[in-house]
Amino acid sequence: MSAAGVSARRTIAVVTVARSDWGHLGPVLTELRAASDVRLLLFVGGTHLAEAFGRTVELIEAEGWPIAERIEMLEPSDAPEAIAASIGRGVAGFGRAYARHRPDLVVVLGDRFEMLSAAAAALPFVLPVAHLHGGEVTEGAIDNQIRHAITKCAHLHFVSAEPHARRMAAMGEEPWRIHNVGAPGLDRIRTTRFLSRAELGRRLDVAPTDRWLLVTYHPATLEYQETGRHTDELLAALEKVDATCVVTYPSADTAGRTIIARLEEFAGRHARVRLVKSLGDDVYLSLLRHADAMVGNSSSGLIEAPSFELPVVNVGARQAGRLRAANVMNVGPDRDEILAGIETVLAPAFREGLRGLANPYGDGYAAERIVRVLRTVELGPTLTRKREGA
Repeated sequence: MSAAGVSARRTIAVVTVARSDWGHLGPVLTELRAASDVRLLLFVGGTHLAEAFGRTVELIEAEGWPIAERIEMLEPSDAPEAIAASIGRGVAGFGRAYARHRPDLVVVLGDRFEMLSAAAAALPFVLPVAHLHGGEVTEGAIDNQIRHAITKCAHLHFVSAEPHARRMAAMGEEPWRIHNVGAPGLDRIRTTRFLSRAELGRRLDVAPTDRWLLVTYHPATLEYQETGRHTDELLAALEKVDATCVVTYPSADTAGRTIIARLEEFAGRHARVRLVKSLGDDVYLSLLRHADAMVGNSSSGLIEAPSFELPVVNVGARQAGRLRAANVMNVGPDRDEILAGIETVLAPAFREGLRGLANPYGDGYAAERIVRVLRTVELGPTLTRKREGA
């Protein structure tokens, strides 16, 4: 490693495109901002800029993060052709941002189609890409292919668990590029000031004495034609549960607006349902801490929820194949199966059995490991010229 590679101040761009990645990136951004040898750029795009999804860019600004670029990319529809057009708009938008700022490295996370745009746009610039949360599996969504495509575009891989490192090596990535650091989203659990149940109840306008279900449901995009039916089955099950439901909006996936329309109708009929576009990080994590169970198909049920020993009913195929702990019960997208799963995890014995549960996604100290590599990796042809591993 050259002395210049270590000591020269480098410009690192971090991309965020949705509330789903923002919480995971927060600890990494904090570490980068504290590094005197790093010039940090924040590129914001995707649903952050969309009114329909809560315009969460305002939360980013409220937290005091300067935004270097805003990349408008989403079409006003979530039909397949609109998603494809959004990817194209994103590639063009991120390309213009890279041309203006010329970062030394760009950091992307996960498997959103908006992130694929950011990774693909970096290729003609020979811009090194660092990818967080690669090597994972979600067999029921196009995210699976997107994640692996980003892996092949990327030059550094920060994975959340050893099985993901092995999968990435099997994909031909050179071992020295792969760093098993854990999930950075767990870092914020150590540092968040959690709201009390009473305070959280006031924020959400729900009774602290009620039983609370956190519901987060997205389309299984390989089955997007079935989204309406699957959502109806989920809501039919929830209707039979004696609990207050705090329900979040889905992401901007194909057929996501189908879910939104049904959720809005459901919330309009039931006083015990709170439908929110975005909870904000402190409220969301506090809800993970105080909820009685989580229902849906969000990755947070598998990644963050184990740290709270929170029971999760994981519905359908979206997260199929993903690493999970004992807090997760998998059920099919059928109302009777969903209801049976909810009743099982709400039983006191189920939660009691989760005491001392270890989170398979790490120890909550991922960000400092990630940033140490970002600050010191040697830039240049060794990094950008990829070779297939043995």
